[in-house]
Amino acid sequence: MTRVIKIGGRPQGDPSLAALIAEAWDAVQGMVIVHGGGDEVSALQSRLGGAAQFVDGRRITSAQDVELVRMALSGSANKRLVSALVREGVRAVGLSGEDASLIAATPVDAAKLGHVGAPQRINVSLLEHLIDGGYLPVISPVSRNIGHELGPALNVNADDAAAAIAAAIEATELVIVSDVAGVLVDGAAADTLTLAEAQALLHDGRAAGGMRAKLTAAIAAVEGGVKKVRITDLGGITDGERGTRILPATE
Repeated sequence: MTRVIKIGGRPQGDPSLAALIAEAWDAVQGMVIVHGGGDEVSALQSRLGGAAQFVDGRRITSAQDVELVRMALSGSANKRLVSALVREGVRAVGLSGEDASLIAATPVDAAKLGHVGAPQRINVSLLEHLIDGGYLPVISPVSRNIGHELGPALNVNADDAAAAIAAAIEATELVIVSDVAGVLVDGAAADTLTLAEAQALLHDGRAAGGMRAKLTAAIAAVEGGVKKVRITDLGGITDGERGTRILPATE
């Protein structure tokens, strides 16, 4: 059993996070953490005189912004989470998508989003080597650009990175951890959504902003063969029934 858990930026501020991950890590044969940190990036942009802009939950990223994203995610957020996990006894190893071309990406839409990428290849052997060695990879989604334009790195949404990794390593579960209990439908968190229902939420605009990006990634993971995909809050790290499950079409 291998789980991929994506941790959003806001849940990273919860003091119980590291202990919950440690408990989950003890319970499975292998696990991978992918983290975001959007609020930290936005705060750094603001301090330097910029302003965050988004399209469908994805950050518009200039060439200068790439360096800020590297500092905030691959630097501060990654090492802070790794340090907290090591204190809990977890053999956590911090990486970014640039390391050993862990996540190789290409630009999504340079005219609209700038230096934003979509994962194309995952270095599965590196992840397997770490997992088999008893380590927990903790991954910043800043990724290597395999194209010929826009420089060496691309800002990949952490939800997209987690979905691509889960599909590539044939994970048994992808858990997308947010600051809400699940996907809200008519004001309440849904227990389950079929692929058709999830796609309808995207199509009619009921899923917007950050949840739109999460739902898009969840759909991609299910279509990529991941059998269990959930969008949940922190409690869903250790409670496998918590949150909204996105069901394959066969179910």
